[in-house]
This record gives sequence, C-alpha cells and structure tokens, in this order.
Amino acid sequence: MNNKRKLFRILTLAGFVAIMISCKEVKKDQVEAEIVGMSKLEVSDNKHYFQTEDGKPFFWLGDTGWLTFKKLNRDEIKKYFADRKEKGYNVIQIMTMHSEEMANVYGDSAVVNKDLSKPLVTEGNNFENPEEYDFWDHVDYALDVAEENNLYLGMVPIWGTSVKGGKVNLEQAKAYATFLGDRFKDRKNIIWLNGGDTPGEENTEIWNAIGSILKSKNPDCLVTFHPFGRTDSSDNYHNASWLDFNMFQSGHRRYDQETEGKMYAQDNYKYVQVDFNLKPTKPTLDGEPSYEGIPQGLHDTLQPLWNDNDLRRYAYWSVFAGGAGFTYGNNHIMQMHENHTKPEAYGSKKYWVDALNDPGAGQMKYIKDLILQYPYFERVPDNSLIANQGEKYDYLAATRGENYAFIYTYNGRIIFVNMGKIKGTEVDASWYNPKNGETTKIGTFKNEGIRDFDPLGDQVDGNDWVLILTSK
Repeated sequence: MNNKRKLFRILTLAGFVAIMISCKEVKKDQVEAEIVGMSKLEVSDNKHYFQTEDGKPFFWLGDTGWLTFKKLNRDEIKKYFADRKEKGYNVIQIMTMHSEEMANVYGDSAVVNKDLSKPLVTEGNNFENPEEYDFWDHVDYALDVAEENNLYLGMVPIWGTSVKGGKVNLEQAKAYATFLGDRFKDRKNIIWLNGGDTPGEENTEIWNAIGSILKSKNPDCLVTFHPFGRTDSSDNYHNASWLDFNMFQSGHRRYDQETEGKMYAQDNYKYVQVDFNLKPTKPTLDGEPSYEGIPQGLHDTLQPLWNDNDLRRYAYWSVFAGGAGFTYGNNHIMQMHENHTKPEAYGSKKYWVDALNDPGAGQMKYIKDLILQYPYFERVPDNSLIANQGEKYDYLAATRGENYAFIYTYNGRIIFVNMGKIKGTEVDASWYNPKNGETTKIGTFKNEGIRDFDPLGDQVDGNDWVLILTSK
C-alpha cells in the first residue's frame, strides 16, 4: 500500500470515528470495534468454535465467491463485498489461483509461464499505470475492500485440479507457499483454505508442505483444508500441526444419487457428528453444501435445482450438530456468471449480480442472528432432547446451552421434546422462522416429562421452524 493510500485511510478513519463518537445512540464498545478494525481470529477455549482475539464469539457465515479474483473488476468487488456485508456474511471463500494459467479481468497473469514458483510481481501498485499494477496488487485491493466491509477472505492458494493433474510439483508448491506467506504476513483478514476440491489422500506431500509453510509464515491466520465433494479434511489431515479446524464439502447429491463409500448424501450433520468427537478437538463446518440454483447431482442440467429450502436445511442441521458456522453457495455467484445469454458451467444462465438477492442468500443471516442471541461458547449438540427422531427430511436437529434449547424441523413435523434438559422448573417456548427471523410466542410450560409442539402450517418439505425453549 503506498503512502498516499495509507494517509487517505487514516484521515478517513479519523473522520469516521469522530462522527461515530458524536452519535449518542452508538455504544462505546461498538465504536471501539470500528477503531480496532479487523480482529485476529482464534479457536475458542473449548476448541469447538471461533472467537476474535478479544474473546468475542465469531460465527462463520461464508459465501463461495470462488472466481472473484479472476472475473471481477475493482468496482464489482466493491459491489459484491458490500452486498455480502449487508446480508450478514463475514467470510468469502475465493480461489487465489483457479489454475496455473490464472489471469484477472485486466489481463494480469499471476505467475510467469504457468510456473507457481515464479509469481509475476511488478514495482508499484498504481492502477492507472498498467506497468505497475499486477495480479497481486488486485488481490491486495480485494483484501483492502474486504477489510473495509469487515470480511475475512478464505483464500485457496491453488485449486486442487492443477496439483492433481501434475501441473505443480513439490518444489514449485513450496516456493509459491513461501511467496504467499511473505506477501500477506501482515494481513489479519485471511483464512487459508489449503487444497481446493481435491481428494485429501492424494498429493499429501504437496498439501502438507503448503499448509506447513503458510502456518509457519502466518501463525496468526487460521488454516484448514478444503476437500473433495462428500469428504472431510479430518479424513486425512486432522492431526496435521498446520490444520486449525476441519472443513467438509457435503456436496450436491440427493439421497438416491449417492452410491459410493463413506458418504452421507444430504445428511451433512453426520460429518459434524464425527468431527465433534475427534481428538484433538477442533472446530468444523460445512464449507460447501449444495448450491442454490445448481442441478441436483451437479452435472445433469435437466435435474431439479437445489433451492433456498435446501440451504436452510443444510445450515441448521450442521450448526445444531455442533458446527462452528456455515458456508452458503450459489451456482451463479460462485462462478461469477457474466451478463450474456450463453450458459456457463452447471447450466447457469443468471447474471451473478441478479443472483445476489436469491432467496437463500438473504436468509442465511437468521441462523447467525439466532445463535449469537444466546450464550455462545456453552452451546452443545444434544439430540436427547428429541423423543421422536426421524430420518432424511424427517430428521430433527437439537442443540442447547444451560438455559436454552433449539430444535429444528425441516418439514413442520410435530416435535416431541424430552423436557428437563435445560435449567428451570418452567420454560418459555416460541417458534423461530428461518425464512425471516421472526419469533412467535407459544406459552410457558412445566420443564418435565415429554411435551409435544406442533409447528405452524402443514407438514411439507420447506415448512421449517426452530422451536426455542428458554429457562424461566
């Protein structure tokens, strides 16, 4: 960052703080948060969740903007990040390099002659002078805009396809990871997503080298592994010293499309259940579920599309199982589909800007809002609350703290609750609507025996509700 840009940001920040302090309605701790800026992220003391460096809860709410560095110009990056901040997201997952021949929208290549050991870096960072402004300056710009919007970028160093295809050797990977670690060592808003949609059991020497170098160069940045569809980082790297938390990709298949191995199809909560009980304890989350607007099964564009109902189900199932957050995905946004009539991958025909307001994109903030309303670090999964557990779409997910409990139904089934799992002789009950965040009071009940709660509306897939019980 040049001196003029630094001075501008300092003056702008000073003016902003003065305005904020003069506003009587803004709390002191909120002003201080703005002054401090981005906080370093840490694993919480109980090792299941995330927190900021000052100990405040951090609920990961991510979006998959994979091709941001490749396809978006500076104004589009501003538009995308501002929209995601407004909708409550705090992490954007991006491919730093989509392939070894990666170049951005301005024609700037990331490396010389497709060689990861030779990043293409020029002197200066003046956008008006193409001889100065390079691919890596564009990444810096995106990180600056992300910081202005309080967003962390989950950056995949190199997408797994290049490594799997033999286009990257061990020495190139080491040199490239060293460059990344040195280039971004002072950034607080990077989370490294090693791997990139790739089988964890393949090319382990390369992935371990990249992870180890990034962790040693950037010890304050969280590092994980983004695995192949329907697999989990814990399958191969749970005990790696560089892996701070687990990430799984629950994938895009229906129950009837799952045919092989240890795969849970749509039951993404099962990955969390496995990871939650592993030692050493590490956070885990679904880093890539079925995308809104993508064909079920992924490749056959004649199949029905996953929709907002499905994304809510994946979110509440995995978080209530003990997940440290959730990543939303959208077919058109993840590939930044441009405004033309030619379909892109997976049948995408919608301009990415139009997809920003797809229903599921705006509904994800309500799970974050709900979780953060209650004591965060004491929350545990507890399906012993449920007396009538079901399977597939009838599955009920439950989580609780000492004085509260949540139970999620995807299709409006009657919930039979084993009472007495939280404190108090009585509890207040209410329904929480995952579509709009509205709460409807039910009443007060004795905290004993088995009690049934009948959600509003008919029993049908997508009529989802959260039953909230709080100690009285």
